[in-house]
Amino acid sequence: MKVGIIGSGGREHAICSQLKKSDKIHEIYCFPGNAGTSKIAKNVDIDLNKFEEIKKYILNQNINLIVVGPEKPLVDGLVDYLKKSKIDVFGPNKMAAQLEGSKIFTKKICEKYKIPTAKFGIFKNINEATSFLKNTSFPVVIKADNLASGKGVYICKDLNEASTAIEEIFNGKFGKAENLLIEEYLDGEEMSFFSIHDGKNFKCFGTAQDHKRVLEGDNGKNTGGMGAYSPSRLINKELEKKIIDKIIKPTLKGLSDLNTEYQGFLYTGLMIVKNEPYLIEYNVRMGDPECQTILPKLETDLFDILFSCCKRKLQEVDIKWSNKKSLCVVVCSKGYPDTFDKNIEIENINKIDLQENEHLFHAGTKIQNGKIYAIGGRVLNFISLSDDFLKARENIIKNILKLDWSNGFFRKDIGYKVID
Repeated sequence: MKVGIIGSGGREHAICSQLKKSDKIHEIYCFPGNAGTSKIAKNVDIDLNKFEEIKKYILNQNINLIVVGPEKPLVDGLVDYLKKSKIDVFGPNKMAAQLEGSKIFTKKICEKYKIPTAKFGIFKNINEATSFLKNTSFPVVIKADNLASGKGVYICKDLNEASTAIEEIFNGKFGKAENLLIEEYLDGEEMSFFSIHDGKNFKCFGTAQDHKRVLEGDNGKNTGGMGAYSPSRLINKELEKKIIDKIIKPTLKGLSDLNTEYQGFLYTGLMIVKNEPYLIEYNVRMGDPECQTILPKLETDLFDILFSCCKRKLQEVDIKWSNKKSLCVVVCSKGYPDTFDKNIEIENINKIDLQENEHLFHAGTKIQNGKIYAIGGRVLNFISLSDDFLKARENIIKNILKLDWSNGFFRKDIGYKVID
């Protein structure tokens, strides 16, 4: 079999690495991939907005399965486009991808199907939103309605912070925004819950806790994710049943009533308040860096799982996991999530000597003349599996210190709630 992976981040390198273990696959292609994927796959430099070029390449190379990693091609309808040419694609269609593409779409499903979520209001301009805030209590959560690569969420302590958030969103910081949401602040603990769907059935696919804030102690600006650990310390059988019955099943019913189905990974972002789940958001793909944290624990052939979803036969696959705990720390370019320098060489990367149960997944990197350069904000993902989270974190920090990259920084406290 030949498999193609759409995307260039740490999530895609992790998927690529896991698929490489399958004895059913003899060739992997990454569109466009990164320096890490180039060692285990063929990187294909095609603009992800050019659906026709992607389709022609897939057909010319006789690629049997396409896995779409990032959200934008899903929201833009790549799955629908490829399926018209009878290509097997793992990922949700354009309609179902609205769960991530429009927070308002999701909130309306929550309203109609009584899915527990924060109370919210939808606002179309700066004046409307600002005047509402003058009569509200803080803190509040303000969200861009459109895709924002995990960064379009503001937790605002006062009117001044809220006004800045509103102006940034409507002034196009995350692209053109016709609406924003203002939500009540839920005081609880976040959890990421993953499931995998074949359009007919679904199975749970692990839990994680992501650390979005750039500074230690979960302070500073929101990022795409500074690290994660799996499993979440909050998960238990009772909570899992509530998440499935109160949130996931009603959402699938909502999509079914819109004459569509869900196939692919579904990331359910939750706030847990006294063992009760509230939906914060959906992502229509594996999280990043949660994917890098969860996939190394998978013991079942990933190709079997993904291909069975395309054939609506997920029930026939038994998904098995390691009992080990997994932790991931992201090394970022200095200045991220604001401005940062690009094309900086990572000189000591070959000095990293990974031991069993240790992984290094590339994100914002490229390879040129045998040298590896940082070209993104989030650059490298260090993962360790261990019997306890503290040991996993110690193993990772030891490897990052060996890297000794002067242009990088990382959070040393990933997993602090479960470790300390």
